[in-house]
This record gives sequence, structure tokens and C-alpha cells, in this order.
Amino acid sequence: MSFRTIDTEGPLRLVVAGAGGMGRAWNRNIAESPDAELVGIADLFPEAAASAAAETGIEGLATGTDAIELARRTGADAIVNATIPEAHHPVTIAALNAGLPVLGEKPVAATVAEGLSLAAAAQHTGQLFMVSQNRRYHPALHKAKQRLAGLGTVGIVSVDFFQSPHFGGFRDEMDSPLLLDMAIHQFDMARYLLDADPVSVSCEEYNPAWSWYRGDAAANAVFAMEGGARFTFNGSWCSPGHETSWNGSWRISAERGTVLWDGEHDPVAAPDEPFEPGSDHGRDIAGSLRQFIAALRTGREPMGRVHANIMSLAMVEAATQSASQGRRVAIDDVLDRSYGAALAAERDPEVLAVLKSWSSVREALSSTEERQ
Repeated sequence: MSFRTIDTEGPLRLVVAGAGGMGRAWNRNIAESPDAELVGIADLFPEAAASAAAETGIEGLATGTDAIELARRTGADAIVNATIPEAHHPVTIAALNAGLPVLGEKPVAATVAEGLSLAAAAQHTGQLFMVSQNRRYHPALHKAKQRLAGLGTVGIVSVDFFQSPHFGGFRDEMDSPLLLDMAIHQFDMARYLLDADPVSVSCEEYNPAWSWYRGDAAANAVFAMEGGARFTFNGSWCSPGHETSWNGSWRISAERGTVLWDGEHDPVAAPDEPFEPGSDHGRDIAGSLRQFIAALRTGREPMGRVHANIMSLAMVEAATQSASQGRRVAIDDVLDRSYGAALAAERDPEVLAVLKSWSSVREALSSTEERQ
């Protein structure tokens, strides 16, 4: 599935939508990239945009309340959408319709249904919409995958995630803070390691007696994946002491050996056999940015293109449904219900036509991203 490329001279000119913490992180990474230029910051609150612009130290940096208008005014090539999840759909839709490719913060949208609408809109406009799953961009994660190449079929992937952050604010009041705000990272990393999408999930949520969260801050989930592998997530956001990395602690079992990764340092394998080093994808946000720019310059499929990324959000929705309903949930059921909701909500006739052209949601979303 192709998308329009950009062949302008010089760095890619970018407007960042959203002047919160993530937006400011994107500002720093864009400013440090030799291949990108920050030309504007948009936020609904002018004072927030002005503050973020001043923080960059870029003299005369343009600001505004409308990212699309600001992009037109500055001659931007693309938009970085670092708004809150509820704004991901309207901001991205507006950018795609304006002929602007988008690099968006995770999640792709607030719901899978909105994600499907965005996938159809990207397909209709021919513009690239890539979602930044920044934890995919970790050199040690890539080495773990490379070490698996010589160990045969992978059958078991498990991750333990134990942290004890005191965020305050909205996370303390969420119904499912761990699953909704954090687990998508590990779910997406498992898809990357396995080169496989989810089939079903059984999940239980609970809240330890000492938890400072209103909603369930701990969960166990077992996903059946394409090809028969199982992925197990065991996590808590209220477990002080001996905490894991924010990436989690991983054990990956294959037919001829096992790879262990502590989430930060180089993985270890048994047997410890030579492996072929892969490409350098960069790290964290800088890696996402670099691949987005490379995709727009070359037409090469990036990790995180919207169609493929929706499956990571579908894992989150399926896990929360399984926990609330007390039963195994099929991913295709989540996709089908979301597809129906997307059809009912879509008001753009051309995007609706794209949605209606899909004979199967899973097939429409089947990952076209190059195995990396």
C-alpha cells in the first residue's frame, strides 16, 4: 500500500500539535535532528504554545491554535500529533485531508473504531499516517529479535512489568490505568518480536489492597497469537521494590533455545550462538522520527503505519473487555464491533466508501510493514 513521498530539499519541516509534556519531548527531538526542522507549535491554549516555543530557544518560532492553519502559514511538510488521545482522530483527519502526512503519538486513536476511520482516511488521501510506538525503538529489543532468528519457531513470550509510579491526576482515577495507559507498549513489543498479530485473549484485572489507584492497577493477560504462540503479560503499577524496567522483563522461548531481556541491557541467549546484526533503527522518539522521515523520502514502509498499529490498540480493548466480562475474547469480535461503529459514525462519504470496500477488517489491517 503506497503513500505519497516528499522530495523537497533540506530538512523536513514539521509542526507539532500539542504543547504538553509529550509535545515538548517531540520539540526537543526535532530540534536535535539534522533531517528535521521545527517550524511551529500549535495548542488550543495560546499561552501553552508560547511557553513551549520559548523553551526551544528557536527565535521567532511560529505558534497558533490550529495546527493545519499553522502548517499552511509556515509551509510545513508534515504534522506531529502529540495531542491527548481524544484529539488524535480530529487532528489527524484534518491533517490528512489537508494533504499533510502525520506522525502521531500512541495510541492511534481513543478507540479502535476511530483508528479504523483514520486507516481508511489515510488510504483515501494517499498520505502516510504513522503511529510512534517509541518503545519499539530500543537497540536491545532489536538484538533480542535478531538472537531469536537462529533458535527456530518461537512459542512462548512472557513479560513481567512491575513499577510503582505516583502520577497523581487522571491516571489515579482511571478504571483500568495499567491496561489503558501502559500495557499497549508491551503488547506492541510482543507483536514486533513474534511478527504476529493477536487472535484472542483471556485477562484478569485486580487492585492490591495497598493500591493508590481507584481502578485496577494490576493485570494478567494471556494472548493466543497467529501461528499458535502464546504471549503472557503479568503487570502491576503499584509494586514498590525490585521494580522492572519500564520496558518490562522478558523471556522468549523457542524450539532450540531461550532469550532473556531485562528491558534495558543487551539480551542473553542460551545457547549463545552468533547472530546477524540488523539495521540501526535509532532509539525512542528519535528513532520514530528518523523512520518517519526516511519513509517520506523513500516510500519504504515504516513500523507503526496506521493499518498495522491498530492491532496493538485492539489488544488493549480486547483485554479490558475480557477482564470486565470474565471470559476469553476473540480479537476479530473486537474488530467487527469496532468496524460497525466506524461505519455508523463516519460522515465523510469517501472515507466511508473505503471502509465499505474492506471485505475483512483483519485482512485490511494485515501488516504491510516490512519485517524489521
